Amino acid sequence: MQKLALFRLHLIVFLWGFTAILGKLIHANAQILVFYRMLFAAIFLFAFIRIYKKESIKVSWKIFFQLAAIGCAMALHWYCFFYSIKVSNVSIALSCLSLSTLFASILEPVIFKRKIDLSEVVMGVVIVACILMIFKTEFHFKEGIIYGILCAVFGTVFSVFNGKMFGKTSSGNIIFYEIFCGWLVLSVFYMATGQIFQMNEINYRDLALICLLASVFTAFPMLESVNLMKYISPFTLILTVNLEPVYGIILAFFIFGESEEMSPIFYVASGVMILAIIVNGLMKSRKNKKLKNFN
Repeated sequence: MQKLALFRLHLIVFLWGFTAILGKLIHANAQILVFYRMLFAAIFLFAFIRIYKKESIKVSWKIFFQLAAIGCAMALHWYCFFYSIKVSNVSIALSCLSLSTLFASILEPVIFKRKIDLSEVVMGVVIVACILMIFKTEFHFKEGIIYGILCAVFGTVFSVFNGKMFGKTSSGNIIFYEIFCGWLVLSVFYMATGQIFQMNEINYRDLALICLLASVFTAFPMLESVNLMKYISPFTLILTVNLEPVYGIILAFFIFGESEEMSPIFYVASGVMILAIIVNGLMKSRKNKKLKNFN
């Protein structure tokens, strides 16, 4: 069962890595892409929870508004991610995601009221240095890097606050309301600014790809990641998720070729960032084991 769980875990991380590939294949702009991704994902999740599982989606108003706020952070995270891809490439957007670990090392202790881990701060400094190297060597992608960094910021906000919601209602309800409310807020914003009419500017090819993105590459892996928590530790999940940029960058290189070719410094810096995250995770695991044995 453990081996099967690890296989399923790597499968969903691979699927998450492939979302960047689909983001580049879809010709629609980031606003339209995120609007329909959240709409279709919410529909799939509603059908799964209410029709297939026959479970209630009733939550209190307090939880609803909390999930709505987190859903806004999710929408901004996805928008910045796909916009970064559109104005630069997959490799830039995915490499910037590594900054999420740095932002989490700062935000998580504040929200969960724990001491700042010195090893996380050191790792954060390493990651910032690597991002600065990438920014310097790939300056022509500066807009993509800036939005990639914003993507990491909103992704961290979403992940940290999402962690405080688990246990307040079912995992399916949490994911559904976050995505649905994110789409609802986008809809209200687009109506207020008159951009809602631009949502019709999409062809059937893009709609089909977004439908695939929303189901196989969004709703399924999110639900699967929650189910896997029964069989694997949170540490294993987090550590494996850090492989998402690796899968995505390799896939992008083989699928898109020259448009994804970067300078040697980019690959060195990206490799150092990912290695720093993995080493930090292993050090934490060893530290936790020692504390358990001591107790």
